[in-house]
Amino acid sequence: MKSAEIKDMSVQDLQERIDAEKAKLASLKVQHAVSPVENPSIIKKSRRDIARMLTILRQKNPKC
Repeated sequence: MKSAEIKDMSVQDLQERIDAEKAKLASLKVQHAVSPVENPSIIKKSRRDIARMLTILRQKNPKC
């Protein structure tokens, strides 16, 4: 997900998306532990997307 797309999202949408991505990441980690994932860079991309969204969320809402 691009930074520009994330910046256009509302705070509530960002929070919901972060929760969904964290759930997806947890699922990927379990799948990878059971049997290797075809493309492990998916896990890396998911972690980066979460970090990017958290950064922009904190910029928009410093009390979060």
